[in-house]
Amino acid sequence: MSLRPPSFDPRAVPVRAVDAHLAAHPSTWLEADALRQHFAQVPLVAPERPGDGGRLSLRATRAASVLIPLVRRETGLQVLLTRRTEHLKDHAGQISFPGGRVEPEDADAWATALREAQEEIGLNPSWVEPLGQLPLYRTVTAYDVTPCVGLVRPGFALQLDAGEVAEAFEVPLAFLMDPAQHRWHRLKLLGFERDFLSMPWTQQGREYFIWGATAAMLRNLYHQLAQGR
Repeated sequence: MSLRPPSFDPRAVPVRAVDAHLAAHPSTWLEADALRQHFAQVPLVAPERPGDGGRLSLRATRAASVLIPLVRRETGLQVLLTRRTEHLKDHAGQISFPGGRVEPEDADAWATALREAQEEIGLNPSWVEPLGQLPLYRTVTAYDVTPCVGLVRPGFALQLDAGEVAEAFEVPLAFLMDPAQHRWHRLKLLGFERDFLSMPWTQQGREYFIWGATAAMLRNLYHQLAQGR
């Protein structure tokens, strides 16, 4: 059983801090070969943002997985994100990674992430090179999410599931790995205070408000890539 939180517009929650005092990751850290080396050699550390721990759910935690697709472009790696359709019961209109619940036939977290990416956006697994995983992120509704980070070769074609995904778009990894773009918000929800991050991205005059679990997992990626330096 989950408690449905009151609806709110995260854009309307005031910004209380911006992490402009933290260093952006150098571009050399964000190249494909550097990421391969990092995930092969540097152990995972505890996540900076572990999640809200199922505080809005009375049910047992359930396993899920998402794919963090890093698309190789001439201008640098781009993070492939989706905007969910507005009619969904959960997370309508939000910016997300492709992913979902683990199914019995899934061999591991990667199997879930790749299957879901193919189902949601038509990304064939043959285009994805697995790099590594980030630590579990536990959502407020009690999903234990394993983020799987993969490189995506250019040249792929997407076919969106119109029932779930309104659009897919790309954001430069360098932008998301710059804490000057990381904004902190705080609100009181069902009796407890909750901090959340946002990383708004504007493209062709349109704002994509990246926040919540998606922003938190990106922050955990930033935190992990800072290790061993």
